[in-house]
Amino acid sequence: MRKPQKTLPGVTRRQVLKWSGAALTLGAGSAKAITLTGTPGWQPFADNPPETFDAQGWLFLTADEAATLEAIVDRLIPADDLSPGGKEMGCAVFIDRQLHGFYGNFERLYMEGPFQEGTPEQGDQSALTPRQRYRIGLAALNKYTQQQFQKPFRALSGDDQDKVLAGLEKGDIELEGIVGTLFFAQLLSNTTEGFFADPVYGGNRDMAAWKMLGFPGARYDYRDFIEKHNVELKFPPVSIQGGPQWNKKA
Repeated sequence: MRKPQKTLPGVTRRQVLKWSGAALTLGAGSAKAITLTGTPGWQPFADNPPETFDAQGWLFLTADEAATLEAIVDRLIPADDLSPGGKEMGCAVFIDRQLHGFYGNFERLYMEGPFQEGTPEQGDQSALTPRQRYRIGLAALNKYTQQQFQKPFRALSGDDQDKVLAGLEKGDIELEGIVGTLFFAQLLSNTTEGFFADPVYGGNRDMAAWKMLGFPGARYDYRDFIEKHNVELKFPPVSIQGGPQWNKKA
């Protein structure tokens, strides 16, 4: 049985209940904020931490699969004057970590039958998990390029790689064991997630995507800036792990 969480240092259970009751009483009138000072007695994500992995190297993908995927993400998000490319941003690393975790096996989704083709509004109805899709899809993609170009995908020129990916997107290329359009949609969606997600998950290295957008990240308090309309604040982005000044032990 889970132990009850402790309250903040210097805050009693009676005070918490008193404040909650006062907040309900003031619901119909003007509400007053309560400011707590001192070091919080809790840790972020203590009950539901983000799934991260400390191990280095590829956790799910083989070296050959990883090389193919890095070539793909670099064509989906090529480097330009705004940001690095998908490979340098760690998009393939992000996907590898996701496949290694619970997402890779769709552990939190209903995956029992019946499986049948649905309407476009119903979305993807495939019985394949993301792990299976990447394992089958990457192998099928390299088999296709070997047949057409006598080279694996990663060895193709950038223009030829773009043509192959465009063919998958349009449905002009058929892959063995998986629908090409669905595999491309999976690749594009996961690559985009890796580009913009919090760096704690392996992508968005140095928060370059957030810096490009001017996104401040997971900052928890904007009360000092609420009245500063149309002002460019230029906040440096902060990960959900917090800034170094927030993680100091009391």
